[in-house]
Amino acid sequence: MEEIINRVAKSGLITLDLEDYYHQGERVVYDLKDNLFMGMILKEKDFREFLKNHDWAQYTGKNVAVGCSEDAIIPTWAYMLLTLHLSPYAHTVVFGDLNDLEEKLFFDAITSINPEEYRDARVVVKGCSKHPVPTAAYVEITRKLQPVVQTLMFGEPCSTVPLYKRPKALATTT
Repeated sequence: MEEIINRVAKSGLITLDLEDYYHQGERVVYDLKDNLFMGMILKEKDFREFLKNHDWAQYTGKNVAVGCSEDAIIPTWAYMLLTLHLSPYAHTVVFGDLNDLEEKLFFDAITSINPEEYRDARVVVKGCSKHPVPTAAYVEITRKLQPVVQTLMFGEPCSTVPLYKRPKALATTT
């Protein structure tokens, strides 16, 4: 009987799964439409009173996207004030929607990756995941790893899409 050889295991490929960097915290949207007078304008005095009396502790540990779903002109300072009240409680606060929030969470996580751990490596960025990984996160990890890796691929170790191979002239010496 012929021995079965796992060529993927012997290939020396390193799999990077961006799903491992998924932040588990709850995601919520704070919509300023609820603070608008007649659904159209934000009154500073009323808004400041709301900010002073609102229970901000309910956002403890949450990831919050702040925006306004109404077609109203919201002054920039309103978002800034809202952020000041959310920040002591929330894990993350971003301007935008849930997609913007997800991108920020992944960007923060990718920032923590030390690219030197992948120097001269053959890296496969895993493509399938249970949690949605924004395309922007794949772009960011590509930007971060390309200067140090030998090769960069997308997919699964058994079925990859080659993306980048360092030219021999750029090979690093150790």
